[in-house]
Amino acid sequence: MPKRRKKPTELQSRGWQGHLIYAVGMLLSRLLIRLKYRGQEHLPKEGAYIIAANHQTMFDGLWIMGGIPQEQLHRFSCIAGSDLEQNYGLTGRIMFRVGKAIPIDREGNPMRGLVLSKQQLEKGAIIMIHPEGTRTYDGRLGEMKNGVAYLSRKTGSPVIPTFIDGGYEIFSRYMSVPHPIDWKRLRRKELSIEFGEPIYPEDYKSNAQMMDELTTYFEGKEREALARR
Repeated sequence: MPKRRKKPTELQSRGWQGHLIYAVGMLLSRLLIRLKYRGQEHLPKEGAYIIAANHQTMFDGLWIMGGIPQEQLHRFSCIAGSDLEQNYGLTGRIMFRVGKAIPIDREGNPMRGLVLSKQQLEKGAIIMIHPEGTRTYDGRLGEMKNGVAYLSRKTGSPVIPTFIDGGYEIFSRYMSVPHPIDWKRLRRKELSIEFGEPIYPEDYKSNAQMMDELTTYFEGKEREALARR
């Protein structure tokens, strides 16, 4: 019986391999899908901040990286389940490296991952987190967890709510490979990523209040997306 690898517990390194895979991945994404970004003017020019995004695909982090200023790319990390590197094959291991992942144990105690994230934010990092914790099962939003509010209020970092629309149709959890082409219409599928206005932790008295604001944002964006279909 093969020996099971230990769960990663430390901040990952992107390295030249990760940078190369990122560049190739973004090139293919721009060629094969209609990739649109909105609200990039809301991204802070300097300092730490948190990107809170809904979770549609294993490539969400890659596509979000393509929308932030490239001079900030070296500061970008994503919080990812430690099982991504272990249980999701080559794709999971690649995304773990490209995203410069901060591992979080979704099956045990998540506090180590949150502490690592807090330390990185205090050093000026940009951290992406999926408040839902896992990819959508049906294309709709899942229940939000309060880790993003905890990190924001502990570090004073603003949160950029980020809505991804179209990813589920391109690479849902039920697909073994991406499906970027709509063969019935003979055209590339569309993916849009919208960065919302910053949410500042000092404007809220509790984590719950801050999460209510985030949930309201995402639910509103989801209604808009469904109305367009």
